[in-house]
Amino acid sequence: MADEINTTEAPVEAQDAGQAAPEQQGRGPRGGRGRGGPGGGDNRGRGGRDGNRGRRDDRRGSQEDGGEELIEKLVHINRVSKTVKGGKRFGFAALVVVGDGKGRVGFGHGKAREVPEAISKATASAKKAMVRVPLKEGRTLHHDGNGHFGAGRVTVRSAPQGTGIIAGGPMRAIFESLGVADVVTKSVGTSNPYNMIRATFEALGEQTSPKSVAQRRGKKIADLLGRGGSQTAEADAAAVTE
Repeated sequence: MADEINTTEAPVEAQDAGQAAPEQQGRGPRGGRGRGGPGGGDNRGRGGRDGNRGRRDDRRGSQEDGGEELIEKLVHINRVSKTVKGGKRFGFAALVVVGDGKGRVGFGHGKAREVPEAISKATASAKKAMVRVPLKEGRTLHHDGNGHFGAGRVTVRSAPQGTGIIAGGPMRAIFESLGVADVVTKSVGTSNPYNMIRATFEALGEQTSPKSVAQRRGKKIADLLGRGGSQTAEADAAAVTE
């Protein structure tokens, strides 16, 4: 025991006396080499954790998306936890809606240990899952629709000009990203943002335009919009671009 006390106190005395240069070169800073195996093992463990933390920061900083202008809206963010042997590991789950404001929209979900990285993952997933929805006059839906997912049920209806977006929460984010200016919606059954968004996308997936129906049935657009090919029906058909 006496020898151990001398070896650990020797570097401290040497530093106080101003003789640290030759002795510290042989023993390491603050006697790190003099402590032997246990001390070295602790230092290596700390170095490994520091190295992992640095790589995680680099991955988060390198995720930068560049390209066309898109409307990104963060709908919901939730803290999640995973129980492991040593306790709990906390992370974050993000739900993001992305659209171009011209009839294309998508949603994505991402999880990460940090909030910015979770949002980046969700945004990348939303961009890969974008779908096109036909719009009437570029401002509203062509017809009414219903959708449901789980316990959530939604109804979307076309509206005249000047109505605005009558929707709340996640549904409003979808229509703002989609580029819809006039719509009336109703959601019942659940307030879970994930179920509401999936139900809304199911309703939007059933939207069809007169142009696509006419092509599928082999008819003219004027025949679908009015009987007898009236001038009003022909004018409405000429205004249909999608």
